[in-house]
Amino acid sequence: MLLGAPGAGKGTQAHILARHLGLPRIATGDLFRAAVRAGTPVGLEAKGFMERGEFVPDQITVRMLLERLEAPDATRGAILDGFPRNRSQAEALDRALADRGTRVEYALYVAVPPEELLARLTGRWLCQAHGHTYHDVAYPPRTTGVCDVDGSPLIQREDDRVDVVKARLDNQLGPLEEVVEYYRPQGVLRTIDGRRPIAAVTADLLDTIETKPYWRA
Repeated sequence: MLLGAPGAGKGTQAHILARHLGLPRIATGDLFRAAVRAGTPVGLEAKGFMERGEFVPDQITVRMLLERLEAPDATRGAILDGFPRNRSQAEALDRALADRGTRVEYALYVAVPPEELLARLTGRWLCQAHGHTYHDVAYPPRTTGVCDVDGSPLIQREDDRVDVVKARLDNQLGPLEEVVEYYRPQGVLRTIDGRRPIAAVTADLLDTIETKPYWRA
């Protein structure tokens, strides 16, 4: 599984690892939407909670994950992207996997300090006219506040405002740390410095995973 805060680059790395290792990337949000569209029993259960704006119970989420892990493309394993989000979900997942005679092989934590997460998440700006994307650090405009392409003003989404992002991080960093500390004594946690370029983070993740012959099968 890949663990990381919003803005740590976890999702990007999950896609890269999935391609490199030939394993499916599994994200619970994708599973929920697919199950609801397909009208599966577990999807219908989840739909009621989603329509009410409530969290889907951990038991339903884990059942959905287990069903996905039974698919032919997951016989060698899978990459969990964004789950578990808290300790109770981690415990529920581990119990379910133990019942199947399997376990989490690696909990890969892409670690980025909170101050850098804040800079990454609040640095994005959009062109007001056509939605061209810029970032204060990664891809700044030639002229501050002005789109390079059409000269229209750059605006910031509500979700990218500093106060909104701070509140989001405050809500998520605590539960994430609980998951990290839950897996640490199990010997499966590996911490990767997520402050570096994408390629360097990928190289470290692959070095960690590919020490096991299992992944080369």
